[in-house]
Amino acid sequence: MLLELAGVGKKVGAETWLYPLDLTLRESAVTVLLGVTRAGKTSLMRIMAGLDTPTSGRVLADRQDVTGVPVRRRNIAMVYQQFINYPSLSVFDNIASPLRLRGQSDIDTRVRAIARTLHIEEFLGRLPAELSGGQQQRVALARALAKDAPLMLLDEPLVNLDYKLREDLREELSLMFAQGRSTVVYATTEPGEALLLGGYTAVLDQGELLQYGPTIDVFHRPASMRVARAFSDPPMNFLAAQAAAGVLRFTGLDDMRLPENTALPAGPVTVGLRAADLSLRNQGEDCRVSGQVQLAEISGSATYVHADTPVGTLIAQVPGVSHHQLGDTITFHFSSRQAYVFGADEALLHAPAFQESNHGAH
Repeated sequence: MLLELAGVGKKVGAETWLYPLDLTLRESAVTVLLGVTRAGKTSLMRIMAGLDTPTSGRVLADRQDVTGVPVRRRNIAMVYQQFINYPSLSVFDNIASPLRLRGQSDIDTRVRAIARTLHIEEFLGRLPAELSGGQQQRVALARALAKDAPLMLLDEPLVNLDYKLREDLREELSLMFAQGRSTVVYATTEPGEALLLGGYTAVLDQGELLQYGPTIDVFHRPASMRVARAFSDPPMNFLAAQAAAGVLRFTGLDDMRLPENTALPAGPVTVGLRAADLSLRNQGEDCRVSGQVQLAEISGSATYVHADTPVGTLIAQVPGVSHHQLGDTITFHFSSRQAYVFGADEALLHAPAFQESNHGAH
C-alpha cells in the first residue's frame, strides 16, 4: 500500500498532539516511527489506521482519500501495546482467524510457521488466558502477521517481552518484513530497534516530524540536535565550542582540528560525540579529556561510564564489563573524525564521513 499523509495534524481541545506534517511511506517497506513516550507516534498511527480523524490534512491510501474512513472498512493489521486476542479461541485459532476469513487452504502450515518464528508453537492448543502477558502479545503479533494485510501497524509490539527474546524476535521480524508485501509502520522508543529493522525512519518529538529518510542515513546525518538526541542511546554527548578557521576551541580541553575541507562559520557551535566513539584506551585518537567517574552501569554486553569533566558530564559506551569506583580519575579518548557539529540554531553543520546507502535498505 502507498500511504500518504498530507498536512495531517491533530488537536485535542487546546492541546496540539500532532503538528501538521507531510509523510509518504515507501511501499512494501518498513517505516519506523522513532521517538520518546508522548512524541506523537501512537496518535499518528491511530490516524493512519482510521481509529481517529485528523483535525487537519488528508490521509490517502493508494491515492484514494480515506480520511475519516473507519478502521473496519480498511484492510489493515494492527498490534498495539494493549494487545487484544479472542479469549474463547485457542492460540491456533486466534492466529488462523484471518486465514479462514480469506478461505486460505494451507492454514495449518502457515499458522505453525508463524508460531515457530515467534516461539509460541508449544502454546497452540492453549487459551490466551493461560499465557503470560508476553506470550499473549506474541499471539496478537502472530495474528497480525498471518493477515498479510497491505498495511501493518505495530506500536511497540515487543515492549512486554524480556531482553533476550526481544533481541531474537527483532531479527526474525526484520527478515519477515523484508520478504513480505506489506507496508509496515513500526513505532519504538529504541534507536537500536530502528537500526536493526532498517528501512526508513521518521523521527518524532513533541508532536513534530523532525526528519524522515533511510534509517542509516538519518542515523549518520541527523538534521538537528533534536534528531541526534532521539536517535542516540545512550544520549549523544554535547560539548560547547567556538569555531574558527577549521578549528574548534573548548574551555578546559585542547583544540580540535576537523578534517581538511571542513568549512564552518565562525562562532559558537555544539560538538556531538556518540557514547560508543569514546574509548578508555588510546587507540590512536587525536583528542582526550580526563574526569572523575560519577556512575558505571552495566547493561547487556556494555558498560556505560559517566564522568564529570571540564567540558561537562560525558558518557562512554565501553564494550564488555568494566568496573570503576566512584571518584576514580579516567581519561576518555576520541577522534575528531567522529565529531558532529551543530550551529547556534542546533542545525547540523558537519557530520563524520560515511558510506551513503542507495535506497535505505539495511
